[in-house]
Amino acid sequence: MNEVDKYLDILKTMLVEYGPKVLGAVLVLIIGLKIISKASKTLIKIFNNRNIEPTLIPFLNSVINIGLKILLLISVMSMIGIEMTSFIALLGAAGLAIGMALSGTLQNFAGGVIILLFKPYKVDDFIEFNGFMGTVKEIQIFSTNILTVDNKRVIIPNNNISSSSLINYSSEDKRRVDITFGISYTNSIDEARKVILEEVNKLPEVLNEPEAFVVVSSLGDSSVNLGLRVWVNTEHYWPIYYKLIENIKKAFDANHINIPFPQQVIHISK
Repeated sequence: MNEVDKYLDILKTMLVEYGPKVLGAVLVLIIGLKIISKASKTLIKIFNNRNIEPTLIPFLNSVINIGLKILLLISVMSMIGIEMTSFIALLGAAGLAIGMALSGTLQNFAGGVIILLFKPYKVDDFIEFNGFMGTVKEIQIFSTNILTVDNKRVIIPNNNISSSSLINYSSEDKRRVDITFGISYTNSIDEARKVILEEVNKLPEVLNEPEAFVVVSSLGDSSVNLGLRVWVNTEHYWPIYYKLIENIKKAFDANHINIPFPQQVIHISK
């Protein structure tokens, strides 16, 4: 047997042994890629139907797509007969090392995904978190940027904001305005209540339902404290808050209703 026949026999043996495996692996690869492609398009439709943040859809789709392709590649290589145990162990060790090195960054990334998925707040919402109060300007994958009322930009890591309590002042359509006015003990509560409600009724932004009301909230050392409660649409909260304070103070002055200041009486005995 010459060299050519020898190599032909080896080739035939390899074709008989590995040919069906290679052919099966190629078919699985082609079919798998087509299924992943269709699944990817279906996922995009599902994400859009569920109103997931548009900036997050390409990222989620890419992560899922790459993950499925890695699993498909591992399956195809196993069908051919390539030992994958060592490769998977090496991949896992590398992933663990990277995860430990980037633990803080990955936590912020995970927090950003949670925020974009569940939407506890959105851009232009007015929120309060950890002593900071302002309007959300950007929701990035690692951090959230808010602009305070005095025009300071605050950058908050998403891990912190996604795992702690926050107040979203913009999430509801209506808000209640609570203001306390102190009047003198010598003034009439009923007269003061009447004056306050007259000023409230002059503002068309104040809602009729729920109805505005004034109650005696407490008896202070120097004043009878009247609590005003009115409801407004959320966007009118601050303008109405400041208007009510100013207008009611002027109405008190016009009706000779005193707003007392703290006093202390000292008796000196001889």
